[in-house]
Amino acid sequence: MPRFPFFPLWGRSSALRKELKSFEKNIHYCFHDLTLLKRALTHKSFVNESRQSALEQNERYEFLGDAVLELTISHLLMEYFPEFSEGDLSKLRAAVVNEGSLAELARALNLGAYLYLGRGEEQCEGRKKDSLLADAFEAVLGAIYLDGGFSKANAFVISQFTPLLKKAQSQDIIKDYKTRLQEESQTRFRSIPRYKLISELGPDHDKTFEIHLLIHDKIYGKGQGKSKKQAEQEAAKEALQALEAGLEH
Repeated sequence: MPRFPFFPLWGRSSALRKELKSFEKNIHYCFHDLTLLKRALTHKSFVNESRQSALEQNERYEFLGDAVLELTISHLLMEYFPEFSEGDLSKLRAAVVNEGSLAELARALNLGAYLYLGRGEEQCEGRKKDSLLADAFEAVLGAIYLDGGFSKANAFVISQFTPLLKKAQSQDIIKDYKTRLQEESQTRFRSIPRYKLISELGPDHDKTFEIHLLIHDKIYGKGQGKSKKQAEQEAAKEALQALEAGLEH
């Protein structure tokens, strides 16, 4: 439930504890030290307006949570996408972990309703801002790490990001291979790749297409698929792998 944090809350220890315990239910984690959670939910605007120590706001926890998130997501991506190169994993991590995705996860936890904001941020609807929500999400992760260690923080990340990772497995959320190959070809060869249809096999309702990808009339990739587009993507993927390995067909 939204609060109005510009009224003093520090003297209301029982009410404050009740609010924090309510948020614990949302994140399915029980803190040993609720002070950590309180700081994770405290924006610098609240601290500035109430003239408290800068250490009471959540930026340090956000810094820590960002580092924990990078490590845990990197590990998960290697498990979910064992065939991906380092470059692919980096692009995928950037696609999965960004301000927008973190803000959406924060909204699903109703995190905005529990933030401690200054009067100015409250009036500017700070509880709805993507940047503020994303930062607070990372701060909460940092607080979980401080309170329960890496295993608890890792469990929290898994619970929050598993749906996104499963979605990533079924969708091409990183830049498609054809676009990446064209950029690489223009940079390396100053030439646009050409896709050549080699064969169409099977009946009209179930054709299989074979495509060769050529750069300066040399074959760099071959692909097959149930559509020309799919075959071109496969050829571009093979060509990228060949270029990364320093090979030519």
